[in-house]
Amino acid sequence: MKVAVVGATGMVGNVILKVLEERNFPVSELIPVASERSVGKTIEFRGKPYKIVGLTDAVNMKPDVALFSAGGNTSLEWATKFAKIGTTVIDNSSAFRMDQDKKLVVPEINAKALTKEDKIIANPNCSTIQMMLALKPIYDAYGIDRINVSTYQAVSGAGKEAVDELAKQTANLMNARPMDNEIFPKQIAFNVIPQIDSFEDNGYTREEMKMVNETHKILGDTTIAINPTCVRVPVFFGHSESINIETRMQYDFEHVKQLLNDAPGVELIDDEGDYPTAVSDASGNDTVYVGRLRADISHPHGLNMWVVSDNTRKGAATNSVQIAEELIENYM
Repeated sequence: MKVAVVGATGMVGNVILKVLEERNFPVSELIPVASERSVGKTIEFRGKPYKIVGLTDAVNMKPDVALFSAGGNTSLEWATKFAKIGTTVIDNSSAFRMDQDKKLVVPEINAKALTKEDKIIANPNCSTIQMMLALKPIYDAYGIDRINVSTYQAVSGAGKEAVDELAKQTANLMNARPMDNEIFPKQIAFNVIPQIDSFEDNGYTREEMKMVNETHKILGDTTIAINPTCVRVPVFFGHSESINIETRMQYDFEHVKQLLNDAPGVELIDDEGDYPTAVSDASGNDTVYVGRLRADISHPHGLNMWVVSDNTRKGAATNSVQIAEELIENYM
């Protein structure tokens, strides 16, 4: 299968290449695609060098699948050009997520929604993906009336330059050197910033509203009340979420534990006094970890949990590759 990776030199693009290799994805020809400043350079995949090409050349090479991770503007301009020549595009940006004609897919949850006719498929926001994997089995069993979620998101969610800024600020602070910030609105090293993306008219940020709108679309249920607060923390990789839900029916706590134990892609850490963290558990793998599971002492239908996942893997690259695997197995 001829596979294009658009944004191959970026942070998520690099992880996509790694995941394709790890999962033994059937790549007969790799087409690494990047900006003009990278065109002509080589990238290694499965021990072989591949020359980086521009978007026009990539379209002319007619890939079977194009995995996009190059930003929303690039996706809006180029995804349809690939789709018109028969390429199936799986897009990591927010460009098509709320397009009513495009599927928003987490394979463990709604892969059955895919069809052979889907030529542009949207990958959800990283924070939404890990929350959905943890909540979907509970939603199916008991329904959910309300979700309160606070996220603690790694800087890698803002790209390589954000990772570099945290590293540089940390080094400068530790060595009493001058410090400035360019990527984040305030200092990120040794700090917590309660803003991810721009603010909307309702006072919520775009990142927070993504979690609301994408959850409604993935579950096909707009009646769920969702109240998110998205926070950037000085962690390099791995998002964490504190989630409180109110179920529609009275839940059985032991049954909820069993649901999470059985959920694909999820691991419940239930040992007394133990819990998952982004750095020690999630970073570098594809599992969504759930811990601190406990009944809400303030509400009879309330349930609390702590959810962590690697935002560059299951939150982006791995989810995209899994979508491609579903398509190959059923429609290509």
